[in-house]
Amino acid sequence: MAGTAHCSLQAKRLLLDPKFEGYKLSLEPLACYQLGLDVAVAEVKLRDDQYTLDHMRAFGMYNYLHLDSWYQDNVYYVDQFGRVMNLSVTLDTALQKPREVFRLPTDLTAYDNRLCASIHFSSSTWVTLSDGTGRLYLIKSGKRGNTASEKWEIVFNEELGSPFIIAHSVSFVKSDTHSVAVLLLRVEKDELDTKGSGFHITLEWVTIAEISKEGDHRYEIFKRRVLQGKSVPHYAAIEPSGDGLMIVSYKPFKFMQDEDDKLEENDDSKATNEKKDPLYYWQQTEDDVTITVHIPQDITKDDIKVRFSPDNICVTLKDQPPLMEGKLYSSVDHESCTWIIRENKSLEISLIKKNEGPRWPELIVGDTRGEFIMDSSQCSEISESLMHLTSEVMNPNPEKENPPCNAQELEECDAFLEDGASLCRFDADTLKVTHVINLGSNQYLFSVVVDPREMPCFCLRHDVDALLWQPHSDQPENMWEHIATFNALGYVQASKQDKKFMACAPDYSYAALCECLRRVFIYRQPTPLSTVLYNRKEGRQVGQVAKQLVATLEANDPILGFQATSERLFVLTTKTLFLIKVNSGN
Repeated sequence: MAGTAHCSLQAKRLLLDPKFEGYKLSLEPLACYQLGLDVAVAEVKLRDDQYTLDHMRAFGMYNYLHLDSWYQDNVYYVDQFGRVMNLSVTLDTALQKPREVFRLPTDLTAYDNRLCASIHFSSSTWVTLSDGTGRLYLIKSGKRGNTASEKWEIVFNEELGSPFIIAHSVSFVKSDTHSVAVLLLRVEKDELDTKGSGFHITLEWVTIAEISKEGDHRYEIFKRRVLQGKSVPHYAAIEPSGDGLMIVSYKPFKFMQDEDDKLEENDDSKATNEKKDPLYYWQQTEDDVTITVHIPQDITKDDIKVRFSPDNICVTLKDQPPLMEGKLYSSVDHESCTWIIRENKSLEISLIKKNEGPRWPELIVGDTRGEFIMDSSQCSEISESLMHLTSEVMNPNPEKENPPCNAQELEECDAFLEDGASLCRFDADTLKVTHVINLGSNQYLFSVVVDPREMPCFCLRHDVDALLWQPHSDQPENMWEHIATFNALGYVQASKQDKKFMACAPDYSYAALCECLRRVFIYRQPTPLSTVLYNRKEGRQVGQVAKQLVATLEANDPILGFQATSERLFVLTTKTLFLIKVNSGN
């Protein structure tokens, strides 16, 4: 990935609590309200030909409850009659029945191979909707959550091929033209894949733009682009400006290009893949660095100019541009540095380190044209220093100060199924990866919309904690900001083997997870105590405590949807919508 910036996530130390003492189980009652649904949720169960883990992740674990982040405590679902039903909460003790805001024109029962209907709220007045049969609707809704001004009107609908679900959508205005960009997720049969699951994942990036012709305003598809990968993305979101796309996935995605682009890309890759010999070779000891550069046969001593300075080096042959030039990794004693021409027509340069001892990881900062040669004594020294990390036998010397790592000592919740996940940012114009982060063991947990005008946040496990990251596509120097920490949640959630959904409040006041049936776990942020509490082991007063609460729902149906707001948790089952009051409104 030439031209790709390899980045890392920088956690804010002030948001970490190394002295966190764990969650205390609280028996305080939680107010729980329930609404019976007149018509069951339009659940679509997996078919026999949808047997892979990717099918389960994309469709089997689908969240049927949709939170409208543009309006407070506003949720939607689709019922078996194809009606989009809305519940807007203002007062828990005066709940209204869910009301119909839109009805899909399609008879869903007539399709055998359909997927679940999906909704995404692109802006405060625009909605994208899929009926699960392969048809996409763009809807102008007016201000939602208000029966007076809310009216869902179809401004675009088109069949876009095989069934899909909507992963994300945004509404934006560029050059005085209103556009809506939508991300469609499919799991498709792959005839060429004979060794894997036999399926691949596609993300289709569709841009629908307003077209004005002779006073006639209508919306048409402006652009369609397709990315393909081998695993369902954990997170996929379009930037608010429509200029880029971010994906968190176990296996990488790439754009499927036209034939002309493919030929051009193949030429580029051939040029890139041609093996080039290093421009120079270098070795080092604790005291000095030796550089060897092969030079043309016709070059004489008078043609060579080598300039040394305490922090830089420049090598020039005849009147050509500098062969080597740049800032050295560390300072040298430039007055003691020398160079000679060897009999084999190679230029040998000796640099004397100013600070003896530390090894240089590179010679010239940012220069990758050289190759480091390590002698046998250095190899042996490094091998010996790493010996304590591995062994032919299990823990041969347990009394040793640095015992070897024993994989059997890891707990089950420390093991990750997918250790190779990455976060990639794609550019909308070039269709190439511009930024990539190797997430390693930072397991993806969930995503949440904190500010609907920004991209969704994603939560990753860092050691035992769960850290919330806010993407800022308009801030290249701070593209991913650490905005909140849920102490020990990474460790706690790993012990819940039946967990289905995770979420957190947009104000970070709590995180929650639910199991497949009945139980909901809530983890509050630490808060000051109103009474005096002492830690008996350490004999000190405890200033604040983090509480864990457990709610058990009176339902035998599986949980199909789960959403969190700053005050409430919404839990959807086949025939019931539950509201759990977590925080009191200010």
